[in-house]
Amino acid sequence: MSQRIGAITGGSLNGARLPVLFLHGVGSDKRVWAPQLAHFGPRRGAIAADYPGYGDSAFVADATRTDYAEAMVDLLDRLEIERAHVCGLSLGGIIALEMARHAPARVAGLVIADSFARHPDGTAIYDRSVEAASTIGMAALAAARVDHLLGSDPPPGLREEVIETMAAIDPAAYRLGARAVWCADLREAAPRIPHPALVLCGSEDAVTPPALSDALAALLPTARRADIAGAGHLANAERPGEFNALVEDFLAELDT
Repeated sequence: MSQRIGAITGGSLNGARLPVLFLHGVGSDKRVWAPQLAHFGPRRGAIAADYPGYGDSAFVADATRTDYAEAMVDLLDRLEIERAHVCGLSLGGIIALEMARHAPARVAGLVIADSFARHPDGTAIYDRSVEAASTIGMAALAAARVDHLLGSDPPPGLREEVIETMAAIDPAAYRLGARAVWCADLREAAPRIPHPALVLCGSEDAVTPPALSDALAALLPTARRADIAGAGHLANAERPGEFNALVEDFLAELDT
């Protein structure tokens, strides 16, 4: 899939260490990874990308999760990156796993945050999300949903950032993103993904609770699990220090 894909890069992408590609959730865009770009860019190089129809990426009608994964591989091609670690949150975790399935040689290690192999309430969440996007609009949906996304003590200003970012998403792109995440079922595929994996979850995540990360980690052959205390669904933005430290330690082991 050759198309315009928006991305932010940090640091040298062709240094001694493999870079990290960061993939956002369904109600977000590449800017949510600012704390990770600042941390990992100088250390190993980092990229945060938008899916088709999100942020600065061109819309693709009827895009699927496989299309998203192919778009991310195309981005690596454009940046002349042969292999990268891939870190995805929520929908980003699903797309990271799809990349590992469809382009295994391009993925070194996986970090899957606040995600799942299959969500038991996925169909209902998808139906509610799409209906709300089409009836009350993205701004009202963002305002109604933000407190469910965040933990009990988010950093100052994050709530407003989440609302602003989600409100700006094209409803048509949001519907495709919602389908890609909430209708996913990777229970059969996950055991065939051999890549080293770190599965993270906010301890206060009410959207994709820690039990779903436990189930995903149990399916992946080489996964380890960790929770981030006090974080909700947006663990990387709510507790960036703790998130970065866990990812840093995991990637350092893969470097040796």
